[in-house]
Amino acid sequence: MAERNIRLTIEYDGTAYSGWQVQDNARSVQGEIQAALKAVTGLDINLIGAGRTDAGVHALGQVANFFIEHGLPTDKFRDAINHHLDSDIVIKSAEGVDPDFHARYSARFRRYRYMMAPHRSALYRNQRWECPYSLDRSKLQEAAKIIAGRHDFGPFCRTASRKDDNHCTIDFSRWFFVGDLMIYEIRGNRFLHHMVRGLVAAMVNLARLEPDDNKHNLTLESFADIIKNASCERVVFTAPARGLYLVSVGYDEGKA
Repeated sequence: MAERNIRLTIEYDGTAYSGWQVQDNARSVQGEIQAALKAVTGLDINLIGAGRTDAGVHALGQVANFFIEHGLPTDKFRDAINHHLDSDIVIKSAEGVDPDFHARYSARFRRYRYMMAPHRSALYRNQRWECPYSLDRSKLQEAAKIIAGRHDFGPFCRTASRKDDNHCTIDFSRWFFVGDLMIYEIRGNRFLHHMVRGLVAAMVNLARLEPDDNKHNLTLESFADIIKNASCERVVFTAPARGLYLVSVGYDEGKA
């Protein structure tokens, strides 16, 4: 029986999980899917994810792959795995891919979304940041434009997670406004740990109509200076995880 490489596209509500990656003594999305795969196949399978989302972060289009020798037809894996998962994790598709496809290393871009609203909601409290500040939306949009391009985003990364090279290329950065709902969309070739949440928090900081009485207030000018002249100092405020979504992961057609 030949070994197959199977790609999964996954949607999940991250509220109840410690994040994507398997952790000791905590529920993770990766761990739940691997347990479901074992229930289906009887095999211990290593699931390779396109990215590690943090505790409370959601996904509309997380991608993962695994290698397997098993008789179950590829088109049956989606429903078989879903049968063993709680309703807050859903396998949207399962398909056979080339042997050299790797969910993480083959990725060309990742797209994230951050959602905010100014009021409380009983239904959506775990799906967005209920941001209590009055914001200048034009400043949010101007700040989003500054983010586009290739920059060192080290100041927006969790300090312990910084790499030797913290440059990322962002090809889309924009806010959308639907009534009271504020939606930030960003797409890039790579993202650092806490980077999107750090960027959102910084934009909220500079767009506040009632500035906080502390030394961390930003302006469009100081924000642009941080983006274009990165230093070792970290932007201290990070937006809550519950507003963040991994929307999609893009690949070259030959790697899909």
